[in-house]
Amino acid sequence: MANKVDIVIVGSGPAGLSAAARAAQRGLSHLLLEKTDHLSDTIYKYQRGKHIMATPDILPIRSDVPFAAGSREEILEQWDRRSDEAGIQIRLKSEVVAIHGQQGDFRLQLSDDDSVQARWIVLAIGVQGNPNRLTQPGTDQDWVHYQLDDPKAVLDESILVIGGGDAGIENALGLAADPHQGNTVSLLQRADGFPRAKAANVKALYHAQDEGRIQIHTGSTLNRVEAGGSGEARWIAVIDTSEGEARIPVDRIIARLGATAPRKFLEAAGVEFSGPDREAFPVLSPQYQSSVAGLFIVGALAGYPLIKHCLNQGHDVVEFIAGNTELEPPDTPLLREILSVAEAQPDVEAWIARIQQVPVFAEASALQLREFLLFSQMRRYSDAETIFQRNDSGTSIYVILEGAVSVHIDPNDASKRARLDTGTLFGELALISGRKRTATIEAAGDTLLLDVPRTAMLRLMAAVPGVKRQMDRLSTWRQVGQLFGRLLPPEAITRIVDAAEAVELKAGETVIAEGEQSTDIYIIRTGSLVVEKTIGGQTVFLSYVPAGNYVGEMALFYEGRRTASVRAAIKSSLVKLPGPVFEQLLASNPQLRDSVEAQLAKRMRLNDYVEAQSESFGSVVEMHTSVANFLLQEGFGEATDALIIDETLCVACDNCETACAEVHDGISRLDREAGNTYAHIHVPTSCRHCAHPHCMTDCPPDAIHRGPDGEVFIDDSCIGCGNCARHCPYGVIQIAAVPPPKPGLLAWLGFGLGPGPGEPSAEWTARHRGEDKPPKKAVKCDMCKGIDGGPACVRACPTGAALRISPDDYLHLAQGAGGNR
Repeated sequence: MANKVDIVIVGSGPAGLSAAARAAQRGLSHLLLEKTDHLSDTIYKYQRGKHIMATPDILPIRSDVPFAAGSREEILEQWDRRSDEAGIQIRLKSEVVAIHGQQGDFRLQLSDDDSVQARWIVLAIGVQGNPNRLTQPGTDQDWVHYQLDDPKAVLDESILVIGGGDAGIENALGLAADPHQGNTVSLLQRADGFPRAKAANVKALYHAQDEGRIQIHTGSTLNRVEAGGSGEARWIAVIDTSEGEARIPVDRIIARLGATAPRKFLEAAGVEFSGPDREAFPVLSPQYQSSVAGLFIVGALAGYPLIKHCLNQGHDVVEFIAGNTELEPPDTPLLREILSVAEAQPDVEAWIARIQQVPVFAEASALQLREFLLFSQMRRYSDAETIFQRNDSGTSIYVILEGAVSVHIDPNDASKRARLDTGTLFGELALISGRKRTATIEAAGDTLLLDVPRTAMLRLMAAVPGVKRQMDRLSTWRQVGQLFGRLLPPEAITRIVDAAEAVELKAGETVIAEGEQSTDIYIIRTGSLVVEKTIGGQTVFLSYVPAGNYVGEMALFYEGRRTASVRAAIKSSLVKLPGPVFEQLLASNPQLRDSVEAQLAKRMRLNDYVEAQSESFGSVVEMHTSVANFLLQEGFGEATDALIIDETLCVACDNCETACAEVHDGISRLDREAGNTYAHIHVPTSCRHCAHPHCMTDCPPDAIHRGPDGEVFIDDSCIGCGNCARHCPYGVIQIAAVPPPKPGLLAWLGFGLGPGPGEPSAEWTARHRGEDKPPKKAVKCDMCKGIDGGPACVRACPTGAALRISPDDYLHLAQGAGGNR
């Protein structure tokens, strides 16, 4: 057994190597233990030739270990050289299997039955040795891998890479880099975008897709792997997409699903975790000390794996052990500026701890919350000041740090209000559904809020399962409360939520079938549903139900029999409330029963109307259904404001396009002639302003926003990467060179200055055609944001043929197409 040292560092990745270098610099006796026969195993296992980025750019490096962007091989060589120069005491092939003792007298048991003693321990073992694995049928094959060493060694294969983090993207890019390798590469990602990957990697991935080197499947999951049929490849990966099943031939699957902490090993040493999830992280102090005094955890095991962070953590933890308790983390000045709204010299650690006390954030580590806070803003409101109003657009959430807010729960009675106090949050329904704000909220006294943008919240939810679980529960509670809460005590709402189940639907998938026996009720969290009924052997469209509403209550009054079918108009997320629980509540609460019966009566009147129309005017109802289905196919199921043209009124003057170009520097945001038509309704190529905009999925500069009137617009920070255009399923975004502003209309009319309406200048056009081309940016309809009178296309139409419609107008529009205008 070796003599006792001051510090034992376990793991020689960037965090461990940095800690050892600082200990050597400080003159502390130390020992760096590495279980493999080489240093920096995490970097060593990266694919050969991988370019390693030095992000985030704004974060300085304090470490004694140098680091700059470069290849895997360059960085490994540099770190090996630095470890020799620094005099780091290293012991390779030394795996720690158990930790005993306490601060000042730790004993680390090694796999070769030897042991090491230390006063302090720094664990920097990472999580790569414990990868998450596939569990789907057919994935227990020897050609299913969780690591890729050398992409250049893989030739002439069909490969499915699963996972949209940096590791998965880089593996896919490496396999598809050289067309002479003959590989066919597909990337499968559960989320709709890539919230956890670096922007540069995402940009490179989409560029590879544009060149035909990689096929990307977002919003999709692996269902199973099965043997190929006649005429197919030997193996087929069957994936679930938003549009149904897809089959991908595979010779190899590479699953980069992340990894989790070696929890059993850590808990045996006494380390506590932030929650029960497999992905939970250890509970750490601001100085990275675990629940075991003297045992510190840094690097990926602490919850943040970027190399810059790891290097800084390794440096700082040894400084703390050496007695430098005044050293601040490098992001502290940035956080202090954000928190200055609260106080002149804020205590960053104290504020992080306060935020962590909010139940939704309880399972997030302090390190994760620091990163989260960097993307948020503090705002102070005075008494009765409006934070947002009912029907406002917006997807940020607000955390009440001090004070309280007042919620107007009844738009028809201002006296009916609910109060939310310090430590709670609001705004989550708009975040999840993508629809407009459902209530007006005002400050109740002097109030301090944390304004969290949608992207920051989604990133945290993706990284911490406990945060997502808490957000889902809170939003379900609030939705139940909003729909029925005025008639239910809180304990009854809690009872419903405790029994609720999440339901995910693909587009077109049926959740309620006409004639079946069931009394379950479904709340629509995201997406939208279509209600249909069979009349005279024909499927008739009854209604469109967007997020924030519920369906299924009719069966409660029809002996459990479904009177209509309900299917998803687009990919949708629902919450199922078990019928028996709801039936008991109806039986014990006459007011609730009356409220549900009133909603039922409305829907029955619509059913009766459509059925009567079907008997008298079958062709009219058939047209009504066909037009409704056409609009849904055109994306109106997720639209909040869409442009349609009534072709019985349109005279093809193109005033709509000219007016659009005139107010947008010569570039029209719509194409009147393009698009599809059914009956007299034409849907031109123009933005739908979706509830959950596809274009926002991966915008590196975060240049796409939703305005106060619901418009989705692109600001001047756009870099022209084209991600938004790739994600838009309706082809309404152009990547174009934006001409400079033109003189006003009076200057053109009176003095002939500048080009005519809807035209860029001749000088600009000539330059644009030459080699001196201005940079291109994404352009799309912004509903003429900030222009008096609203959209120019509608105002310029001389016959009233151009109309902008919202979801509430769809049914009436379909009825109009059937002759009931």
